[in-house]
Amino acid sequence: MSLDRAPNSLPAWKSSLLAVLAATLLILAFPDFEFWFLAWFALVPLLWAIEREKQSTVRSFLLGWLFGTVFFFGTCWWLTFAPITYAGFPWPLAYFLMLCVCLAVGLFPAIFAAILSVLLRSLGSWAFLAAPFVWVFTEFLRYWLTGNNWNALAYSQAMNSTVEPSWSSLVSFEAVLFARFGGVALVSFIGMIPNTVVAANICLRNRRTLVVSVTTVVVSVVIFFFSAISALPPSEKADEKALIAAVQPNVPMSNLDQGSLERLRSRQIESAESMLAELRKQNDYLTQSQGRILNTGLSTTAILPESPMNFMYNDDREFQQFIGDFARRNNVSVLFNSAEPDKTNGKYFNSAVMVGPDGREAVQYDKIYLLPFGEAVPSFLDGIVPGFVGNFSYGGEYDLFPLGDAKAGVMICFESHFGQLSREYVRNGADVIIEMTNDGYLGPTPVLRQHLANAVFRAVETNRPVLRVTNVGVTAYINESGAVIDPAPTYVEATRVWSVRRSDGEQTFYVRYGDWFAWLCSAVTLVLIVLTLRRRREVAEARTK
Repeated sequence: MSLDRAPNSLPAWKSSLLAVLAATLLILAFPDFEFWFLAWFALVPLLWAIEREKQSTVRSFLLGWLFGTVFFFGTCWWLTFAPITYAGFPWPLAYFLMLCVCLAVGLFPAIFAAILSVLLRSLGSWAFLAAPFVWVFTEFLRYWLTGNNWNALAYSQAMNSTVEPSWSSLVSFEAVLFARFGGVALVSFIGMIPNTVVAANICLRNRRTLVVSVTTVVVSVVIFFFSAISALPPSEKADEKALIAAVQPNVPMSNLDQGSLERLRSRQIESAESMLAELRKQNDYLTQSQGRILNTGLSTTAILPESPMNFMYNDDREFQQFIGDFARRNNVSVLFNSAEPDKTNGKYFNSAVMVGPDGREAVQYDKIYLLPFGEAVPSFLDGIVPGFVGNFSYGGEYDLFPLGDAKAGVMICFESHFGQLSREYVRNGADVIIEMTNDGYLGPTPVLRQHLANAVFRAVETNRPVLRVTNVGVTAYINESGAVIDPAPTYVEATRVWSVRRSDGEQTFYVRYGDWFAWLCSAVTLVLIVLTLRRRREVAEARTK
């Protein structure tokens, strides 16, 4: 694709305002605003602006870049909280660095705008049919090049999942369910359809536009149909196999000396023991008053989240004894986050460790998807640039944890962003997914619910419940349909008890075939680009003859 050489390479101010308006509307669709329905129309001003500037690839690119920079800054500004609060960064510097990051990530919507402008020049109004494919392609490109697809268009719909959706959220709820078929990519595609239809009618206003709109609707209906028949319903309810005692300890992020850590550790264990005692009390009461026994024979697992406690099970003999005594005393398993040594290089893994009722280590999972520059540094920068949290080794095994007769895969914090991890767990036989996370470093900001949105999609994609156990929130049970159940208030100490069942073993289309829809959209986009460039070359050659 050649860049225009027109002297005026900046878009018109009206087009720029349209791009900013689109970014603002889309920001409002995400947490903490959560006006989810805006996402279905927020991109109309951007598409309109691109159509206005379609004769210039450069101007269209700049419009997309402006849109992307404003959107990512408006939804991810919370990344400045930790450096300002804990590292003492001056706020102007922190926000300047944040702007630099947003300028980099904003290049992907810019690529979308540039490609769409080329297609509009070549294909006319028919190019609007390609917009959803191109959008998914650029989201997928961002995911593979940066390892991050935070706040993809689909995630704006995640927070409307309820046990019984109201009429106002039914469309969003049903759209999220299509993730069982095509993952996040398909839901983003569906979200782009109304944006495209409205933009085409606003921009073109002719019979051809009507044909484009009708064709778009037909294509969307076909996709909805195949998604619906391929998406599995929630797993049939089997007998309960285990109880989960989730602890949200609300451990503070700073001013933690050794004495404070020991007191907080004891408080977590006391909360868990109090919860277990209450379960036993309920069991005894029902046995005596109603002749029923509650949860007889079920194994119980207490889960402690990722937190600043920085447990080191292998290296800390006193902690081994402490956790082992608790497990034996209460006849429970304990799952917790721990830094465990990598004997091959002297580094540590960011791990999830389970200690069984006998007080001994049962299973260890080492985090596979580490946060770039937070938990790991690329090899070519290792030793030059430090990790903000640490410089951990990458894990490589998809270990499953026993929960009675059921099995669980564990996601540690940022890993809930990766559908291929939970997908691999289910392919290996997981009945449930557990997420252990700590967003406390980023404060009481939109990150808490934005991160929760990732877990909603992991539950729907795999047709498995996600048990989310956090330090400061949002601790919740997310069922197979993405409904967020029994959430704990944020920034308070809280406990929750959930039951776990074995799944029916069925695998969704997404689990079986992964990101096939994202690859399809990428292939369609690349084919359209090649055909467009070929057509332009043929036209140019014809003019020279």
